Amino acid sequence: MGKITKKTYDYLKDLAKNNNKPWFETNRNRYEESHQEMIAFAEALMAEFGKHDNLISMTGKKSLFRIYRDVRFSKDKTPYKIHWAGQMKRHSVWLRGGYYYHIKPGQMLIACGFWGPEKNDLKLMRDHIARDAAPLRKIIASKKFKEVWGSMVGEQLKTAPKGYPKDHPDLNLLKHKQFIVHKNFSDKEAQGDDFIKKCVESYRAIRPFFDYMSEILTHDLNGEALY
Repeated sequence: MGKITKKTYDYLKDLAKNNNKPWFETNRNRYEESHQEMIAFAEALMAEFGKHDNLISMTGKKSLFRIYRDVRFSKDKTPYKIHWAGQMKRHSVWLRGGYYYHIKPGQMLIACGFWGPEKNDLKLMRDHIARDAAPLRKIIASKKFKEVWGSMVGEQLKTAPKGYPKDHPDLNLLKHKQFIVHKNFSDKEAQGDDFIKKCVESYRAIRPFFDYMSEILTHDLNGEALY
């Protein structure tokens, strides 16, 4: 239940070669089959991971992003994404961070973190890091974190953010605009019977990072709760 099959991979490969409306409509039945497979995958993943984190309740369909591209402001006018992707959101303002999955032949990955932190949240992150980066550094240097996720990535500024010294010892962390981790899987792994189990095990390894971020995003520098 919830397994990703070769049928979905073959569909995405063919869509990548024929990214146009006539082909899509002619093969709509393949799209529908793949879509239903991904809905089942999303529901199974949320059901299993929901045992380990408090997630916002949503259907598998709502978890998935639409396959239709928004081409209004893009030079690339191909109408469809050539991958499936979706998200799981944590419940309440006290639990921060999000989970992402990305299904594409040759590019199967899951990710966690903070893709586009709101302006005030980003400042809180930076203020706490500027004052004491040791807790965050300990988390991202831990054996489990490095084994599962490698290192923290995400878009960064080229220089120090406004209001922070250019010679700050933790400048490499302060320059982050995004705080993201990701893990790649092979196509074979993604089509395996235990793929959801592997995703859940990896997602669970991010908990210390999310616990830390949840704490600093819900408290000011004096430790007072913001909500």
